[in-house]
Amino acid sequence: MLILSRKLGESIIIGENVQLSVVEINKNNIKIGINAPKDVTIYREEVFKKIKEENKMASTSGLVDLADTSNATKQEVATKSLLSKSFRQNQPYIILH
Repeated sequence: MLILSRKLGESIIIGENVQLSVVEINKNNIKIGINAPKDVTIYREEVFKKIKEENKMASTSGLVDLADTSNATKQEVATKSLLSKSFRQNQPYIILH
């Protein structure tokens, strides 16, 4: 890890187009200004970790959800097929869940 010291109003340049500036210094807090292109995503570390955690959970739960969706879709297709057939034959059809 590179560690640099900066004073109020001083900056650090990263690459060609990212600038970090010390905007304010308080007792236990430092405000940093960031100038970067719009396509550069910038997150606070705790937000970034939360996003990664939620993405991981979503990727594992999605497999179960897809299976449920597949079964639901098959049931819907079967139900619609039976409904269509019963209406063509003018027979009442009741769906129980």
